[in-house]
Amino acid sequence: MQDVRKALYVGSRSDGTLVQRPMSPHLQIYRRRLSMILSISNRITGVIATGGAALGIFWLNAAAKGEKSYTTASKVARNPLSRLVLFGWIVSVVYHTVGGIRHLIWDSGHRFDKEEVNKDGEVAVRVTVGVSVVLTALLCLVGRRRAKKRG
Repeated sequence: MQDVRKALYVGSRSDGTLVQRPMSPHLQIYRRRLSMILSISNRITGVIATGGAALGIFWLNAAAKGEKSYTTASKVARNPLSRLVLFGWIVSVVYHTVGGIRHLIWDSGHRFDKEEVNKDGEVAVRVTVGVSVVLTALLCLVGRRRAKKRG
């Protein structure tokens, strides 16, 4: 018995000959390009940004519960692994924002040429790295100054 699904993927060329089409374009068919990787990254960073926001809500909840809960949350936040998670969250929020700005520009009908898309992708990566490093450095600086004032 023949698989019925195969009938759904039959197409025809411009000369009328029948060809079997793949179910969907696979990543193995296409060359990886910066725009492709950035598009996938934009979706992933949206999920990461949401998860980081949930962690932020837990931290705010600890701050609202009282001094003991806040002290515990602050100890966890000072852990090097927590700082790495915070940096990852900052990078994801910044990149997702930059990606959103790129999409707004595209939605307005601008910057669609292949060269412009590629150039904008490189700019988006540079802006993300620069802004993320600056924000993280400022956050660490403020944290150190507050710790010195307390201690």
